[in-house]
Amino acid sequence: MISDPWNLTTNWFGSRVCDYNGVVCSESLDDPLVKTVSGVDLNQGDIAGHLPEELGLLTDIALFHVNSNRFCGTLPVGFSQLSLLFELDLSNNRFAGKFPEVVIGLPKLKYLDLRYNEFEGELPESLFDKDLDALFLNSNRFRSKIPVNMGNSPVSVLVLASNRFEGCIPPSFGKMGKTLNEIILMDNGLQSCIPNDMGLLQNVTVLDISYNWLVGELPKSMGQMENLEVLNVERNMLSGLIPDELCSLEKLRDFRYGSNYFTGEPATCRYLENYNYTMNCFKDVRDQRSMMECKMFLSKPVDCDSFKCSPGSSCFSPPPSQISPSSQPLAPAPSPTSPPLSTPPPARPCPPVYSPPPPPPLSLAPSMN
Repeated sequence: MISDPWNLTTNWFGSRVCDYNGVVCSESLDDPLVKTVSGVDLNQGDIAGHLPEELGLLTDIALFHVNSNRFCGTLPVGFSQLSLLFELDLSNNRFAGKFPEVVIGLPKLKYLDLRYNEFEGELPESLFDKDLDALFLNSNRFRSKIPVNMGNSPVSVLVLASNRFEGCIPPSFGKMGKTLNEIILMDNGLQSCIPNDMGLLQNVTVLDISYNWLVGELPKSMGQMENLEVLNVERNMLSGLIPDELCSLEKLRDFRYGSNYFTGEPATCRYLENYNYTMNCFKDVRDQRSMMECKMFLSKPVDCDSFKCSPGSSCFSPPPSQISPSSQPLAPAPSPTSPPLSTPPPARPCPPVYSPPPPPPLSLAPSMN
């Protein structure tokens, strides 16, 4: 650590480690008469530096929280030794490089928060085969198709927003119906139709797929999402009629479907607590797209099969005829429906590291307070 402006580590000297600020100690699982370091919590410390390999020696820690600091580099390979680690929160730092695959091998890990960093590249398929409960990857630089096995994940909360994911929403995600409560895919480059089995997500309360290039109609099966409270599909290229069953959902209170090409809506949508219908193609309704713009867009039929999103096939970009350059979503704004996407403090430049630099990145390589 080369900078500690709040002096959080001022008392980090001597052998009484359990008295250090941010260090949590508990009884050892091997010997209840022995105290051991079970957690590190330096959230919002504004500390600059990097994570040393020696952290891998803390084999009894269950939580490691360092969100809202200025840590740089990548996750040490030594973390592979943390067999009891349950919560890992690295959010709002300056970590970079490929996805830290060292976390895949952590057997007890349930909560992983990497949001607001500079991780890039592809997501490994093995991530969605891991027994996680919450996964936050938003606001990084990941750029790839979403792995087709996303539906294997047992998470209750999945946030992939504000990256550069492209291609299809994997049809497999319908398999997440028993566990998934919130899914945020907003502000990416997804180009496909919405899977027909969306209605299988009957435990989902928040669904945000806004600010993408999704086309086609809203599946009628969405009327089966009986626990849905918040739905945001704004800033896409969706069309057709909004299903009558959708706005009749008992728990739905917030439905934002503006800036698409919908041609009809049930009257029940206007009775919701919050809704946005502007910039669509509704007749005799104010604040809609021009007749010419609607006619040009709606004259191009949507072929959902052209995206080849079915299992075993690759997700391809849609034919040029299905995407109008003038229809590209505008620059994204923060979603009002998604607490996990709250704006972080202004980014600070990553300081030079004068102590020995961290090891080079390998291909291997919130918080719950």
